[in-house]
Amino acid sequence: MSYLNANIPPIYCKVRREYLYDLRKHHGETEDCVVFAIASIPGRAILFHALLTNGAIYWRLPISAFIQRRNSGVVHQPQMEHQTLEDLELWNSFSYYPSVTTFDFLIGQRCKYLGKDKKFIHGEYLFTIDWAHPEPNILDTEHSEIPDQHKCAHVLALDNGNYAAQPNNRILWSIPSFTTSTHWPDYKVQTNEWNVENRLWKTDDTDKFFYDIMDDAGEPV
Repeated sequence: MSYLNANIPPIYCKVRREYLYDLRKHHGETEDCVVFAIASIPGRAILFHALLTNGAIYWRLPISAFIQRRNSGVVHQPQMEHQTLEDLELWNSFSYYPSVTTFDFLIGQRCKYLGKDKKFIHGEYLFTIDWAHPEPNILDTEHSEIPDQHKCAHVLALDNGNYAAQPNNRILWSIPSFTTSTHWPDYKVQTNEWNVENRLWKTDDTDKFFYDIMDDAGEPV
C-alpha cells in the first residue's frame, strides 16, 4: 500500500498541450508522453504523472489530459471524441493510500461502461486502482473501508481514444466464453462487514496443536 504516490504500468500516449499551460493556450494540440504513476489525494480526481519527450516531468494531471496515440492498436477506434473529466471518472480518490493491481484475469479484456448520459462507452482493461486505510493509529476520515461507500477504479483505454477510470457498478465485461447473459444486473449494494471472529466461540486454552473449539458454555462446537 503506497502513500500518496503509486507506480502504474507505463502508458505511452499523448497529452493535451493545454493541460501543460494551465488550460490557457495550445488547445487542440498534443505531445507524446509516458504516464508512469499516480497521486491519490482525497477530494480530488485521480492524478497522473507523465514524462514528456523533452525530458520534463509534469505532475498531477487528470485522466482527461491524456489521449491514445493513433497507432495504439485499440480495436475499432473511431474518430477521437472529447469527453469531460466527469464523463471519464465517476469518483474522486478515496484516501491517501492507493494500491495498483493489474489483474491477470482481466488483461486484454473488453468491457463497456455506462456514462452519465446513459450511453455505453466501450474500451479495454489496463489496470485497477483501489484504496484502504493504513493502520488504526491514524484517524480514518475517509470512505475507503465503508462497504457501501467504497469503490475501486478500473482504468480503461476507450475505443474513442480517451482513457477512463470507472467503478465495478458502472462496467459490464465481455469475456465471450463466460459472459453470455445479456441483461443489466439488479444487484443490491454490499453493506455487510464480514467478520468470522465476533461469534460466540473460543479456542481451547491448552498447548494442543489441534485444539478443540468451545462455545460460551464450555461445550465443544
